[in-house]
Amino acid sequence: MSSRKVVELFYDVVSPYSWLGFEVMCRYRNLWNIDLKLRPAFLGGVMQGSGNKPPGFVFNKMHYMIHDLRRLAEYFDVPLQQPSDPEEVMFNKGSLAAMRFVAAVQQKGGDKKTEKVSRELWRRIWSEDKDITEPASLSEAAVKAGLTDGEIKEVLEMCTSKEIKEKLKSCTEEALKLGAFGFPMMVCHVDGKPEMFFGSDRFELMAHCIGEKWLGPNPDKAKL
Repeated sequence: MSSRKVVELFYDVVSPYSWLGFEVMCRYRNLWNIDLKLRPAFLGGVMQGSGNKPPGFVFNKMHYMIHDLRRLAEYFDVPLQQPSDPEEVMFNKGSLAAMRFVAAVQQKGGDKKTEKVSRELWRRIWSEDKDITEPASLSEAAVKAGLTDGEIKEVLEMCTSKEIKEKLKSCTEEALKLGAFGFPMMVCHVDGKPEMFFGSDRFELMAHCIGEKWLGPNPDKAKL
C-alpha cells in the first residue's frame, strides 16, 4: 500500500456547503488511504482577504442557493434546512465566536472532539435554526457533542485568549495562502505538492488526483 496522503479540510460552520464537504470527508477518511486533518478557519476573513463576495450579495445566487441546498440535503443525506433568516445568520451574526470555540476545542481535545462539536454547531444553524453566537448556545452544542461541564468551561475561557485568537487567524491566513476564496476547501498533499479543491462538488476529481475511487456522497449505501 502506498503511503497515506494528507488531506486538509478548511471549513467554517456558518457555511452549509462546508457541512456537506465535512460529512463526505468524514465518511471517506477510512475508505480512502488518507489522513484527514480538520482545519477550522474563519470564512469572513477568507472572503475579505480574497476580495470575494458571498451569494447573498447577488439576488439570483441567493435564490439559487436556497433551492440548491434543498436538493443537496437529500442527495448528501445531511439534514440541511434553511434557517428562517439566512442573511441574519450568515452576514449579521456571523461565526467568529463559534469558530474560536471550535479552535479552542481542537486545542484542548483534538480532532475527534472537534468533529463532534463542529457537527453540532452546523446542526444548530442549518437544521434547527438556533443561535451559535452566545456562550450558552455554544455550551449546548458542546454538551450534545459529549464534552463535560469542566471541559466546556475551560474551552469558553480559552476562546477569549490571545492564543486561540491567533490560532484561528493563522489557520485563516494559511487558507488564503493556499488560494482560498471560500469554503469548504480541501487541500490534498500529493507527492509533496498541495492540490486545492474548492466546494462540495469536486470529490470525483479529487479522488482521481489522489488515486482513489469516488462512490458517491454516501459510500456505505453505495456498497450495499
